[in-house]
Amino acid sequence: MATKLYVGGLPYSTSEDALRDLFAQAGSVTSATIIMDKMTGRSKGFGFVEMSSDQEAQAAIEMFDKKEYEGRTLTVNEARPMEARPPRRDFNGGGNGGYGSRNNY
Repeated sequence: MATKLYVGGLPYSTSEDALRDLFAQAGSVTSATIIMDKMTGRSKGFGFVEMSSDQEAQAAIEMFDKKEYEGRTLTVNEARPMEARPPRRDFNGGGNGGYGSRNNY
């Protein structure tokens, strides 16, 4: 069992402090992070909590998984490593799509 937990279904208004306080009910919280959208700066509705021991992490899963928090049902489970994804293609290159341009002069 790992001590890092995935927490999904968070209300968008949840702060990292509120997340830390919530999970402190299950034990000692080492860190609490909410994932933010890079473009909007708004919460993506999920985050990660690291507990100080495997036992506390298991207690947090049992205490909060499938439980309601501020009107939303939480999903709490052991965090998995991020899967490798192929690099995203950036279509902001400004090319003209392979077609000739009339602005050659």
